[in-house]
Amino acid sequence: MGKTTKKKILLYGGFFILILTAFFIALSTTKGFFEVKLPVMGYVQDFKFIDQDGKPVSDQDLRGKVYVTEYFFTTCTGICPKMNLNMAGVYNKFKKDRDFAILSHTSMPETDSVPMLKDYEHKMIGNDINEPAHWYFVTGNKDSLYKMARQSYMLDDPKNNSENINESFIHTQFFALVDKQMRLRGIYDGLKKKEIGKLETDIQSLLQEKD
Repeated sequence: MGKTTKKKILLYGGFFILILTAFFIALSTTKGFFEVKLPVMGYVQDFKFIDQDGKPVSDQDLRGKVYVTEYFFTTCTGICPKMNLNMAGVYNKFKKDRDFAILSHTSMPETDSVPMLKDYEHKMIGNDINEPAHWYFVTGNKDSLYKMARQSYMLDDPKNNSENINESFIHTQFFALVDKQMRLRGIYDGLKKKEIGKLETDIQSLLQEKD
């Protein structure tokens, strides 16, 4: 191989490396190129419940919003107060964003009446009820509530749907995150500060995510 040929190979090789380097630099400066998107874990079924104001809340009210959902009951003295203290922190961080909401389902619709849910709302957010973001505390048919937890939000084993609903009880510390297209995108431990931090980061990511 002659010197001229070697020089050409080195020249073309160097030029190729230069172009390749410039290409990756350009990509790395493109917003979101290296961001890892949250996986789609499932799809939320249609639903319709009653909120703390006695008004119907359905999947149509949440469509187009990023929302966090959970299961609790108003008389709980165990994990629920700790969970909802953390949930209140999430609410306070995103309450100015009209594209964000929280959907808290009662695990005990047989005892958690609409007035009790209203009292619980005041306990969580006081008079802060006119912010763009909304925190819904909902009740409804127990079977429907529990099927949502198991089939839409993956907050309980779907196999438990075969149990007698009157003997069934959901008491979970986990939160589920849903995107604007009603797709399940994450599950988080509502008692762990690190998990709450991850949840808040993922909420921000979904609020900015393009359809």
